[in-house]
Amino acid sequence: MAERLPQSILFCCDHNAVRSPMAEGLMKKLYGTGTYVQSVGVKHDLEIDGFAIAVCQEMDIELSRHRARSFDQMEQLGDDLSSFDLIVALSPASQQRALDLTRFYALDVEYWPILDPTGQGESREAKLVSYRQTRDQLIERMTEKWGEPEHLR
Repeated sequence: MAERLPQSILFCCDHNAVRSPMAEGLMKKLYGTGTYVQSVGVKHDLEIDGFAIAVCQEMDIELSRHRARSFDQMEQLGDDLSSFDLIVALSPASQQRALDLTRFYALDVEYWPILDPTGQGESREAKLVSYRQTRDQLIERMTEKWGEPEHLR
């Protein structure tokens, strides 16, 4: 049975350039604005990935304006992790960082083992196939957890 949507969710991965911004965009597109959604990375040394932009654009999700940020930047800007109901880690490093930062909070941190598509495939089309797999894995995990989005039923 599907769970209720949290009021706020933070997706995190290694660089906030592929999986977590894809998850943020998908969550907003599929489940609307009733849930506050953000994304963050362990590091912020990369910009949003062009292939992530392309496969999300196929679903009318705009990621090109996304600016990567790290847990440290988030904290410097005054965003408090304890204000989130759920943190979903999409990489082992981000799971560890989230658990370290939230050890004093009563906060759920979940790990979703989602494929990192970077470095996969030789041709442009092969790379796009890999990024679509990542996108589709995220959609599958979201619908398993929160049910089919109402506008897709």
